[in-house]
Amino acid sequence: MAEPASRPAVLVDSNVLLDIVTEDPVWFDWSAGHLTTLRAEARIVINPVIHAEVSSRFVAADLADAALPRDVFRREPLPWDAAFLAGKAFLAYRRAGGARRSPLPDFLIGAHAAVAGYRLLTRDAARYRIYFPRLELVAP
Repeated sequence: MAEPASRPAVLVDSNVLLDIVTEDPVWFDWSAGHLTTLRAEARIVINPVIHAEVSSRFVAADLADAALPRDVFRREPLPWDAAFLAGKAFLAYRRAGGARRSPLPDFLIGAHAAVAGYRLLTRDAARYRIYFPRLELVAP
């Protein structure tokens, strides 16, 4: 059964999902606990960027899909407005001296949450706080 769109939503950052998938010895409990708690009160959302980052840990697409079941994770496309906002945030990051080492996925994830009005569950909040200051984070 589909969840009502009026229910609040949380976009789940790939680092949280990777903590769970890899059973990270430091972060598994934090990530799994927060995901479980938020699932009781909100729609849990992922996008293609998050799916790509998590699925890189699997040898086959069906295994990645099993780890990210559709009855738990609502899959949404990346909004066009989010792509624009991510580009602007990434440009500001680069102009501030940010490294070239591919942080663009984080900007796409943060922009998606910001444009859609979602909270973001992440354990890597520093960049999101700087470049998306109004974004509500669930973070350590």
